[in-house]
Amino acid sequence: MRLHRLEIEGFGPFLDRQIVDFDGFADDGIFLIAGRTGAGKSSILDAVCFGLYGGVPRYESGDKRLRSDYCAPEDLSEVVVEFSTTAGRFRVTRSPEYQRPAKRGGGLTKQASAVALDEWIDDAWVGRAARAVDVGNELDEILQLSREQFLQVILLAQNRFARFLLADSKERQALLRRLFGTERFDDVQSRFDERRRAAENALAGRLATVSARVEEAERVVTAAALWGDLAVEGELAPAGSGSGSTEARLEALRLALTRAEYQAERRVAEQDDAEKRLTKADAALVAAREEKKAQQERDRARAALEALDAEEPQIVDARHALERARAAEALRATITATTRAEETLAGAVVAAQAARSSWSATGVDLAFGLVDPDAADPDETGASAAESGAVAALETWASDRIRESGAWARAAEQEVTIPALMAELAAAERQVTAASERFETGEAERLTLPSRVAELTTQRDDARRLADRVDDLALAVESARIRRDAVAEQERLSDELAAAERRLADASTALAAAQNDLAELRRRRLDGFAGELATALVEGEPCAVCGSTSHPAPAAHTDPVSADDIESAEAVRDAATQAERVAGEQVSAVRAELAAAQARAEERTAETADAEVKAAAAAHADAITAAEALASVEVRLAEANERVSALDEERAEASRTLAAAREALALVEQRSREVQALVADARGPFDTVAERLAATTAQITAAQRLAEALAEHARRAAALSEAAAGQQSALAASDFDDATAVQQALRSSAEQAALESRITAHSVQRAKEKATLLELELRTLPEDPIDLTPVEQSAADARSEWKTTVDAANRAQSTAEQLARLIESAAAEHGRSAEQQAEYEVIRSLADTIAGRAGNTHKMTLETFVLAAELEEIVQAANRRLSDMSTGRYQLQHSDALAARGAASGLGIVVFDAFTGQARPAQSLSGGETFLSSLALALGLAEVVTARAGGIQLDTLFIDEGFGSLDADTLDIAMRTLDELRSGGRTVGIISHVESMQEQIPAQLVVEQTESGPSRIRT
Repeated sequence: MRLHRLEIEGFGPFLDRQIVDFDGFADDGIFLIAGRTGAGKSSILDAVCFGLYGGVPRYESGDKRLRSDYCAPEDLSEVVVEFSTTAGRFRVTRSPEYQRPAKRGGGLTKQASAVALDEWIDDAWVGRAARAVDVGNELDEILQLSREQFLQVILLAQNRFARFLLADSKERQALLRRLFGTERFDDVQSRFDERRRAAENALAGRLATVSARVEEAERVVTAAALWGDLAVEGELAPAGSGSGSTEARLEALRLALTRAEYQAERRVAEQDDAEKRLTKADAALVAAREEKKAQQERDRARAALEALDAEEPQIVDARHALERARAAEALRATITATTRAEETLAGAVVAAQAARSSWSATGVDLAFGLVDPDAADPDETGASAAESGAVAALETWASDRIRESGAWARAAEQEVTIPALMAELAAAERQVTAASERFETGEAERLTLPSRVAELTTQRDDARRLADRVDDLALAVESARIRRDAVAEQERLSDELAAAERRLADASTALAAAQNDLAELRRRRLDGFAGELATALVEGEPCAVCGSTSHPAPAAHTDPVSADDIESAEAVRDAATQAERVAGEQVSAVRAELAAAQARAEERTAETADAEVKAAAAAHADAITAAEALASVEVRLAEANERVSALDEERAEASRTLAAAREALALVEQRSREVQALVADARGPFDTVAERLAATTAQITAAQRLAEALAEHARRAAALSEAAAGQQSALAASDFDDATAVQQALRSSAEQAALESRITAHSVQRAKEKATLLELELRTLPEDPIDLTPVEQSAADARSEWKTTVDAANRAQSTAEQLARLIESAAAEHGRSAEQQAEYEVIRSLADTIAGRAGNTHKMTLETFVLAAELEEIVQAANRRLSDMSTGRYQLQHSDALAARGAASGLGIVVFDAFTGQARPAQSLSGGETFLSSLALALGLAEVVTARAGGIQLDTLFIDEGFGSLDADTLDIAMRTLDELRSGGRTVGIISHVESMQEQIPAQLVVEQTESGPSRIRT
């Protein structure tokens, strides 16, 4: 994988878009990312990681401050990473979530995170994915590295460099698990533990089942007293019940089962004998009960026949009544028609009298007389003719009144509209008045508008002259503030420079003293070499210098200086050198900042700079106020000019409205006069037309009702006469004397059916009782009542005996069957438990071995064992570089020694020191040694992870770590190692602010803060 280009905007300390062209460093092979502390060097690597994986490692546990604090709400936050792999060339564009101005309604709204993946195809970028999940899946396939692997093999981030070397086994296991994805081995361990627990539970359950079933069988045997000779005297259970081996207990139970089966056979035989006796007793009881029932039925039939004979006179009367009812039924229709005609005529008379009263109340006198319905004779033709004449006269008079009331109805409708017409007239008068007022108001406004336009024009010109200077005055305010801040910064930096120079002088003095002390120790060391060799001489053994076995005059070791003394003095000298270097860097940095501050101050004093800021701010505020007011003035001026044009149109419209209103008023007045005349003519002697129309309508209704009543009376009288004639003819042809006799003989259909049913039922019941009594009398039953008590007692005793034998037989059979099932089940479960026990032992042993228990002496789990193999390969790869970097002194070794207090082991790393021939913990290394070892281990880890990821090619590598802790010699070694990484076209980026590295690496990216705060990148 190779990075080609990085674009950063609104991210971390970068506000404006910054572009990094990594291809520009391809020829150099190694480049430096330099800059002051806090400028944002590491943020470049954060942007790469965020673009590819959507996250930044150092912000994982806290607030994700990805968006630049310098961004305004409307500024964009975006990272663009362009890279290539064997799969092609790609570009990722990613934005974090942040707040932006809302498009509607004001305020801020959340801008969701976004990401897009493009591929370079045929000299153009082609979109490949635009959803976060799709881009993530595509990048996983393209990069073939997880984020943890990426951070470990490509981007060696700050504070992660030495973690792998110094971590304990638990932390190192967590890191290796993420890098190599060995969670599946932990899953294997979990699954085997689950299988062990399941097998253990299954075995315990099966053994418990065997024990429970054997105990249950023993309880059954004890309850049924089946132990036989095994029972202890005075007890039902044997002495060994519940104890002993399972096989012995099962054998005892099998003997008890034989006894139970024998008892069951005996009880079944006893049940059969009792059942035969019960059958005989039940048959005798059934015969006795049958005789008793027949005797009772005979006595009942005798009593029923006597009661039926007593009812015979009533049955004869019922037959006579039924015959008369059937004869009268033929005259029912004629009698009913005459009765209904009489009732209808009476109703017609009442209606005619009521209609006559209503007509008399109207006070209308017609030229005809009315016949009294009560006095009239229906058979007289004269009364009928009089009624017909009256009906015709009434209908003619009502028709004439209906024609007259038609005109009055139209007048009544107009009369109702008079109030609305008056209101319409008043409204028309008001419209005329309002139109006149609007016309006069418009004329008054036309006279005052020119002066208002002139005043607004003057205000606009004055505001525009001030608003045009807003930008210039803003620049003046900013410049004044920069000068004022620079004056304050100049005073602070002057004091800081004096303090830094004092610290530099003290550091130089300390360095000179340390160098003198080291030189003195080295001189004394050289002077004392002869004495040091002499102390090692042994009489009779050859000298290491001359080879002589005789040592006549060994040198004295009077002023001994050891190598440890020299090493301690060198450490003091190195510390003093580093302190002087740091102090010098601080003095240079403060001097540069002071010079920059003096240039920005432009020789202003604090009082002068503050006064300039206040004056510029006041002028800028006045210009802003004028600019804000300008828009309002321009709007009012435009409205005034538009009003001038609109007034002419409004004047013409007001004139037209006034003319239309006056015309409408004239039309309403004319319609009002016409309606008043029509209504006055239609009222006549009444107060309103409606009253006259209501009175006439009442008279018409009374006339029509009277005519209808008279006509109905005539029709009903004729119908009654016809019905009476038919009734007389029917009576003459029947056996009845008059209509009253017919009415008395008539019966309803239900009454006739009841009479017929009673007669038939009496006849049928009498015949049935005679037949029943005849059959029973032939059986010669005794006259005295039969006693069933002795027979029932015998049957009850036989049934009780049978039930007792059935219960005993069922209990014996149930006991034998239950005992057989329990013994069979217990024996089968006991046989299967042996196989299950063997299987459990195999699973338990394997689970304990995988989990680091039992015989696993190193307490290594399966996952740890796999990771230990990976760690051995990582250590071998690291040692290939560490041997050269430490000039053969140090080698890393994988340690599988047991950890303290029973902790998991197998992933330890120790350092073998060739000078001492001993291995020691990595924590005992010095700062520089730790850096070299961590660098070698990180590079070895990168090689192994790369190989596990499919052998992908890593063409870009970043290292963000503290090179400042190295002395000059160690730094040269580290630089040679990094220089070797360039082989094969690889590009290595190093983040550091060490000056010596800036001197050794000409290709550089410099991150610097601008005066306004945000950082920028320059090459």
